Amino acid sequence: MPVNRDKTHLWKDDTAASVDLFNQWFMDSAPKAFRETRVRVTQDVEDALMATGDFAAITPAVLREKPAVLPTLRMACCPPLAVDRLIGLADANKGLVGNMERGKMSVRMAEADLVDNLNRLIRIIDRMLDRDIFPWLAHGAKPTPKQRHRASTVVADRLCGAVANPIIRNAQEKRQKDKIEAYLIEKGYRKKPHPATLPITDMEPGTFWFGMNLVVGETPRLVKIPVDAVIQPKVLRPSRLPLLVEAKSAGDFANTNKRQKEEATKAHQLRAKYGNDVEFVLFLCGYFDAGYLGYEAAELIDWVWEHRIEDFEQLGV
Repeated sequence: MPVNRDKTHLWKDDTAASVDLFNQWFMDSAPKAFRETRVRVTQDVEDALMATGDFAAITPAVLREKPAVLPTLRMACCPPLAVDRLIGLADANKGLVGNMERGKMSVRMAEADLVDNLNRLIRIIDRMLDRDIFPWLAHGAKPTPKQRHRASTVVADRLCGAVANPIIRNAQEKRQKDKIEAYLIEKGYRKKPHPATLPITDMEPGTFWFGMNLVVGETPRLVKIPVDAVIQPKVLRPSRLPLLVEAKSAGDFANTNKRQKEEATKAHQLRAKYGNDVEFVLFLCGYFDAGYLGYEAAELIDWVWEHRIEDFEQLGV
């Protein structure tokens, strides 16, 4: 039986309660998550300064050894450069820049092309460096520790501002998983990984795990689908399939309506692989209105509200 997708008379009140819960968490915890990230990123920027001779020696050799400094270099420009803007200005290889943004270096690129692309990036960065926050570059002196830290803080603020939403989203995702874990542990479940070599139907009863990848599709077009939480009830279903949970949080209504098709696509892929008995549900906190809920309900996707987590019991948990 459906848990919430058929309870349209509750949707309005549940949405209001979910919004209140998200907003309370945001006010209480989001600044702390942002500050902690800012401290870490400030140190990353200081490390980048040290690696590049305080931005006076940005060379292909440095970028090859430490490709992860590229986001810092982008934010050290005036104005700060988005990835695509840097690629366009430097006429650089998109794949190379993408790899560097992920902290990797392209290994298949010909040596001459690699050096040429790195020099293109360096020319643009050197030309656009925000020398107002790196005043030592004007006279070739070394910065004082205070100057270096002040500049690192400015660039770190730019980096954090550029990824503010992911910072908040990651913190909220962790909190949601912690909430599920605490709930399951209290009910006597055990957190235990399931071997990837065994079918999910062999998952041990009364166990759960986070971040499990399930393979769907047909050879040669196999796709790995990440599932936030996989819960095998103590009393197995006839299909022996565990409960698959997607943790979702949102700080505004517009964002959820833009992404509502993602869950439907995942549900279709899972049903194609495991049959219609697969139980794929959402764990919701935040701004999910009737438009979003109606779309998911039409796709036969159910959900559990974080503010009423005990609804998991209706799913056999």
